[in-house]
Amino acid sequence: MASLATPMALRVAVTLGLPDRLRDTDAAVDRLAEDLGVAPVPLGLLLAHLTSLGFFERTAAGYRTTEFGENLCGDSLTTVLLNLDTAGGRAELAFTELLHSVTTGQAGYDRRYGRGFWSDLAAHPPLRESFDRQMAHRLRAGVPHLATGYDWSRFATIVDIGGGPGTVLAGILAAHPPVRGRLVDLDVTMAVATFAAHELGDRASAAAGSFFDPLPAGADAYLLVDILHDWDDEHAHRILARCVEAAAPDGRIVVVEPVGGRQAATDADLAMLVIFGGRERRVEEFEALAAEHGLVLESVTDAGGRSVLEFRFG
Repeated sequence: MASLATPMALRVAVTLGLPDRLRDTDAAVDRLAEDLGVAPVPLGLLLAHLTSLGFFERTAAGYRTTEFGENLCGDSLTTVLLNLDTAGGRAELAFTELLHSVTTGQAGYDRRYGRGFWSDLAAHPPLRESFDRQMAHRLRAGVPHLATGYDWSRFATIVDIGGGPGTVLAGILAAHPPVRGRLVDLDVTMAVATFAAHELGDRASAAAGSFFDPLPAGADAYLLVDILHDWDDEHAHRILARCVEAAAPDGRIVVVEPVGGRQAATDADLAMLVIFGGRERRVEEFEALAAEHGLVLESVTDAGGRSVLEFRFG
């Protein structure tokens, strides 16, 4: 459990694209090394280790991906998170700064890369694109349950704040035809494509913006999906303040996240800490945050591997 050799070997193999390259065609180490522009001897060491674990097998011509190794092929949440060139893979390396995070309570990502996760994404558009793909993968299985496991039809209009690729909002609108939605995020390119693919017409729109700035006013519900756990309390308060500022007096703030003590895993807590300086808050912690903005917890509904926390004005 303590060795870093295997997890790093898997990440390097996926980053180099080895499982896909060797899926249907056997290849010798020298030929692979030439194609990839890497040194052949170290590449052979990498393949030999992963072969001993069953991800590859030796053949007369070189190496080939096994059926087990095919789990590392294609575009999936697993490969997006393992690839060191993606936002998720890059963020995982921040765990080398876990001691700093545990000691100070601050994000290790900032210490490793010299700037925070979101600033890094803003500076590198390919990282931002990979993060949106990661979120789409992560939410895909849970969205149908989330869309039908909570009564979204009560809201005529929903503003999805920081909704990324638009997967969640599209799923909700598809399941509840009368509802209209608006997504706000820094980059809405993928969201626009998602809405078009779901043929939502004029029921869904997207606007570029930050949840630290004024939000579209007067909606019935302001939706925060996997947002607050990315931030410490100071920034979470700023986000909630913008929601409260924009909401109508009878509006609702709806927070959707894996909640501590319910769905959230302990390793996710550490990931939130080391990458963002955040955490998977428990219900009572959400209540304490919301209370400072005059919000009262109305209900908690578990759906799609997350909890839906609905807040109203007290």
